[in-house]
Amino acid sequence: MARVRHAVSTHKRKKRVLKQTKGQFAQKSTRYRQAKRSLIKGLAYAFRDRKVKKRQFRQLWIVRINAACQEAGITYSRFMKGVKQAKIGVDRKMIAELAVSSPDAFQKLVEMAKKAA
Repeated sequence: MARVRHAVSTHKRKKRVLKQTKGQFAQKSTRYRQAKRSLIKGLAYAFRDRKVKKRQFRQLWIVRINAACQEAGITYSRFMKGVKQAKIGVDRKMIAELAVSSPDAFQKLVEMAKKAA
């Protein structure tokens, strides 16, 4: 019976981990054990921060809409309530984009929201 060796698979695994940690500081990119720890932590941060990114963008959109609403003389909450009641199918991202790029269109949205509320 022949002995099973793992040289090829081990080398592949280590090479893959070191390739993924390329660009890390000091031994985190050159030594396998440190690189493996760093990779696990890095992937956890990436997973977490993909969720955080969505939260931060929603906050940004709300801030932009709120600023535009104040200029139009309506509160953010009344505006959003009016948008929902008027059954306007535009999300916060698009409303924020309208508020920044075309204030005239945003003003029309405000008027529609005021009528509905």
